[in-house]
Amino acid sequence: MTDHPSHTHRQLGLVIDLDTCVGCQACVVSCKAWNSQSQPSPLSDQDPYGADPSGSFLNRVHGFEVAPEAGPAQLVHFPKSCLHCAEAPCVIVCPTGASYKRVEDGIVLVNEADCIGCGLCAWACPYGAREMDMAEGVMKKCTLCVDRIYNERLPEADREPACVRSCPAGARHFGDLSDPESAVSLLVEARGGMDLMPEQGTRPANKYLPPRPRDAWQGEVDVLAPWLEPVAEEPKGLLGWIDRTLARL
Repeated sequence: MTDHPSHTHRQLGLVIDLDTCVGCQACVVSCKAWNSQSQPSPLSDQDPYGADPSGSFLNRVHGFEVAPEAGPAQLVHFPKSCLHCAEAPCVIVCPTGASYKRVEDGIVLVNEADCIGCGLCAWACPYGAREMDMAEGVMKKCTLCVDRIYNERLPEADREPACVRSCPAGARHFGDLSDPESAVSLLVEARGGMDLMPEQGTRPANKYLPPRPRDAWQGEVDVLAPWLEPVAEEPKGLLGWIDRTLARL
């Protein structure tokens, strides 16, 4: 079994804005694509076009209808992957030490060569973030695209997780959450970022920004009205001639 490091030099993680996530699944597709094309053992699928398809996905998006006390109900799209916890229970229960938390950046990883596929980490994770790859017989999880973020052969703009790079709504943010002056830390402070299931005591690195309350205005608003010319009461030109001709029939 593996103990948690006493400290990490950085704590990389994601900040996910539930107010702007539109549930388009772009992060799910890009995660699956990157981790299938860049890894020695790609994320497998079983009977993908059959009657009972299944497969390994490191990132999933769930949808929930939320009914606040005041205002209309809202549909909230909730992305979920490994949260790279400071007190990761998956690390503690691993009998071979295959699951570990890195000192240099706080990322939780799996050494697939040491994984025996026992599934204890999936049982211990309160977030359901571990995936058994049926083809390889090992557990897999989000790595924050560690092979992208440190890859100097990629343009600097691409050195971030695939899910962040592909999000069309800008709902996903990546950075060092141990630095109080980082962009992600300032965003969490400004928007009241929250931990997922804090009662579990895992101290997840990833944070969620809550949805903003929706305006309860129910009337009709024409946002283009101030820029539209008044409509003529009497048609003119060709339309006027057609209108007068048809009126004589």
